[in-house]
Amino acid sequence: MPSTDPMIVIKRFTEAHVDGITALYNDPAIARQVLQMPFQTTDLWRKRLEPDNERQIQLVALHQGTVIGNCGLEQFSRIRRSHSGSIGMGVAVAWQGQGVGSKLLAAVLDVADNWMNLQRVELTVYADNEAAHGLYRKFGFETEGLLRDYAIRDGGLVDALSMARLRRTRTAS
Repeated sequence: MPSTDPMIVIKRFTEAHVDGITALYNDPAIARQVLQMPFQTTDLWRKRLEPDNERQIQLVALHQGTVIGNCGLEQFSRIRRSHSGSIGMGVAVAWQGQGVGSKLLAAVLDVADNWMNLQRVELTVYADNEAAHGLYRKFGFETEGLLRDYAIRDGGLVDALSMARLRRTRTAS
C-alpha cells in the first residue's frame, strides 16, 4: 500500500544529498539490485552533479532530511532517439514497499511527459526483482525482452528484463 506519510518529500538531487546518495548505493542490498559498483565515494556522486544538462534530472526522496530513495531520468542525446529516455532508481531497503518508489517514479514520469515530451521511457531491471517489476507495470511499463547473462551479481551472471513505457500523443487534425 502506498505511503501516505507527508514527511516523504521529493526534491532535485543537490550537493546537500551527496552523502545520503553515497550511503544509499553503498548498502550491499541496494548495490546488488542496481548497476552501481559498491564502495563508491562521495566524490564520484559529486562529479555526477557537475554537468548542468537539461536532458537529465536526478531526484531524491527524503524522510526528515534523510535520503531514502533516488530516481534519475536521462533523455537520449542522439537526434533520432531524442523522443526517448531511460530511468534508473533505488530505494532504501527499510522503505521498500511503502510507496517511495511510486512517488519517485510519478515525479520523474511527470517531467518526462509534461516537460520533456518523451514518447518512450526505458529501463532495465534484474529478471528476479519481482517487486520492481510490479512497480513498473503499475506505471504502464511493459516487458520488451529478456537480456540473458546481462550483468555480474554475487559472482555470477544474471538475466535482466528490458522494459519500456510508450506514450502516444495525438496529432493535430
